[in-house]
Amino acid sequence: MPRIPGIGQRDAVRVLEKRRFRVVRQGKHITLSNGMVMVQVPRHTTINAYTMGYIARTAGLTPEQFRELL
Repeated sequence: MPRIPGIGQRDAVRVLEKRRFRVVRQGKHITLSNGMVMVQVPRHTTINAYTMGYIARTAGLTPEQFRELL
């Protein structure tokens, strides 16, 4: 069972923006960057938990940190 819930793309972008990521470009995916790391968030109404876990890990967040920022 994943430790990060599946959430909507707007919530995912909001969490990453709290960690100083900024939207670089938008298309089928939303690409965010903090200057060092680039993360892509798919434009789905709901992002499944496994994909969200990968995005959080790539952004340098633990599951606990991610849930606190929701």
